[in-house]
Amino acid sequence: MISHRHIEVFRAVMRAGSVTAAAAALHSSQPTVSRELARLEQLLGYALFERQRGRLKATARALHLFDEVQRSFQGLERVVSRANELGRAEQERLNILCLPALGHALLPAVSAAFLARHPAAQLSITPQESPLLEEWMSAQRFDLGLSEQRQTVAGTRLERLNSLDELCVLPAGHALLAKPVLSPADFEGERFVSLAAEDPYRIELDRIFAQAGVQRRMQLETHSAVAVCAMVEAGLGLAIVNPLTALACANERLQWRRFAVSVPFELNALLPEHRPMQALTADYLAFVKQELKRISKRLAAG
Repeated sequence: MISHRHIEVFRAVMRAGSVTAAAAALHSSQPTVSRELARLEQLLGYALFERQRGRLKATARALHLFDEVQRSFQGLERVVSRANELGRAEQERLNILCLPALGHALLPAVSAAFLARHPAAQLSITPQESPLLEEWMSAQRFDLGLSEQRQTVAGTRLERLNSLDELCVLPAGHALLAKPVLSPADFEGERFVSLAAEDPYRIELDRIFAQAGVQRRMQLETHSAVAVCAMVEAGLGLAIVNPLTALACANERLQWRRFAVSVPFELNALLPEHRPMQALTADYLAFVKQELKRISKRLAAG
């Protein structure tokens, strides 16, 4: 029966190019390696090497076998490497699931602070919209989820993080920038860049403007808050978006103002109940809370 030792000897000979060098690599003797190699050929029923003047030349079958052996050993080496990494907390890999807006507006700063403290840690950040985000968290596929979900999701524990009001965004030079707070009436007749019709914030804002009897010029819509801000910056209208995106996109060409009507943007953490908690998850979440506090102070300061 072919053993692991036979394969190990074959691999060493192929890599070293000679029995003598293979014996040294295996901390064995040349006669022992020669016997084990000959035994492997006997068990296989075909020659792996041609012997020419005391030197070995691999046959075509040996080359094909070596390719397969290399794939197997590389896979084993990855397993061993990962097993060793798991013994060191700093080598842990955090799998984070978040709303697309957070991947752009919140997590870059959070991840920078986290990795500065844990430079060997690994992060995988996957943006996803609801309801798939909640479904994937329920399936225990990620270590941490960051969502607007306000109800407990099956298989997860909900931790409330913060609630911030939506903000108005305007292009530089617009007359309404003279006002620190905009009311629904200020949008009368203005071109307005909206989120998609099925978006819950779009639905809520449409309701607010309808109740106020305000008619906006609805010419442009998109699914992304980042895209909305880009459209506003290009002078295509005004908009109301989540505060994180508004602050992240603000520059000399795009500015924000408060909206007189409170439209809360609530951010919560989803933690899987049936997935072992990574040692660094709590630390990453602490940096999320720290960044949200900084943003809250910035909003309070205007």
